[in-house]
Amino acid sequence: MMPSQYKHKIAVIEDDEDDYLIIKDYIADIEGKSFTVDWFQDYNSAIEAIKNKQYHLYFVDYFLGHKTGLDLLDAAAEMNCDEPIILLTGLGNKAIDIKAMERGATDYLVKNDLSTEKLERCIRYALERSSFLKELKAREAKYRTLFESSKDAVFITDDQLNLSEVNDAAVQLLGYSEEELVGRNLREFISAHHLNGKLKPLNENSNIEDNEIKIINNNNETRECLLSLAPQRQADDETFVVHGIIHDITKIKKAELANLQAEKLAANERLIRMLAHEIRNPLNNIILSIEQLIPLERDEFQKSFMDIIQRNSLRINNIITELLNLAKPSDLIILEHSLQEIVDESIARTADRIKLQNIHVKKHYPPDPIILKADKEKLIIVFTNIIINAIEAMNTNGLLNISISESEEGYEVCIKDTGKGFSKEYHSRLFEPFFTMKKNGMGLGLTVAYSILQSHNAKIRAQSKENEGTEFHVSFKK
Repeated sequence: MMPSQYKHKIAVIEDDEDDYLIIKDYIADIEGKSFTVDWFQDYNSAIEAIKNKQYHLYFVDYFLGHKTGLDLLDAAAEMNCDEPIILLTGLGNKAIDIKAMERGATDYLVKNDLSTEKLERCIRYALERSSFLKELKAREAKYRTLFESSKDAVFITDDQLNLSEVNDAAVQLLGYSEEELVGRNLREFISAHHLNGKLKPLNENSNIEDNEIKIINNNNETRECLLSLAPQRQADDETFVVHGIIHDITKIKKAELANLQAEKLAANERLIRMLAHEIRNPLNNIILSIEQLIPLERDEFQKSFMDIIQRNSLRINNIITELLNLAKPSDLIILEHSLQEIVDESIARTADRIKLQNIHVKKHYPPDPIILKADKEKLIIVFTNIIINAIEAMNTNGLLNISISESEEGYEVCIKDTGKGFSKEYHSRLFEPFFTMKKNGMGLGLTVAYSILQSHNAKIRAQSKENEGTEFHVSFKK
């Protein structure tokens, strides 16, 4: 209901003053309401009133000189007029009635049928409807803003998951324009491993909340995401739409993996120190004892066994020393160095292996030196270990690509081989101590590299395909 204390302003757009006065008198007789009624005799003055948003409601005569009320409705629509417009005519005409409603008129009245009661109902209905539509429009604008500005990918689909509307975040995540996405099926962008029959045609009871999926976008990048879907039945009660959100958690997953790796390293370091202490004590006794026995006269057969015991005892001792160095890294000597020079020295240290296996090395460096604050010797250990792994993964006549690139965030060294590669199941274990895919490897090279890079606030990642090769990316922040 309209509040009685609120005075509504009504404009009557009518070229006949007598008709205006009749309408004004009818409105004045409405009990319990207060209205201000103004008269506009021509089309142009009415347009100005609408443009300035001076009134809450407009009564418009169909005939306005060389213009009509339908023309005024068209003009009001162009000016985004939200106030109700009621069309008046001298005679009832169904065709005009339909046209008026199609062009946005709130109601259609015949002048000869007017009365105080009819105008009261018409005004009350028009103002209440206008208030409701304005509130609805405000809500739509609010939710439209949320939809468009959300950092998460928000979208609408049918029950078969065919996209009908997407926001900017979805465009960025999937790597296609809005026009390219509309009509495509959501399943096309989800890794087949994660589909696995889970996204069947939905009904109103099949909500999905925070399902972990992998999205593969237009750039063939894989993004770790959470998918939520909420079906909603439409007004026709026969069809329904699906509202969906995809939350990209790729950065969170990477951080979790880095924390897990750090925890594993810390736990392994504690284990190494404990084992080294427990093994070294009896080992020292063995070494001392064998040193006492060797000078004594023995036959050749016994001496050979003494040599084996001494050689392997010393070898075990060296392994323990190497493990302790890993568990207790030495202090860094941070100075400014050229990244190109560090990588070149790493290649030089593996030159013999490269030559023996006839490996072809291709280098792609920026023309100007990239200066890093780093411990040069430790970074050489990092790149040497990676290059050795690459060489050992290749047969003779392999190709080793080493590139250095610069971006706004920092610098990256990429070491790519044409070796046998490895499957995805090994990716998460690459930097674990003692994990190795070599027959005679100790599994410490990449662990040492990871530890050194952590101390330099640098990152390392690997990607590989079986029988196609492996590439390591080492990233430094500026």
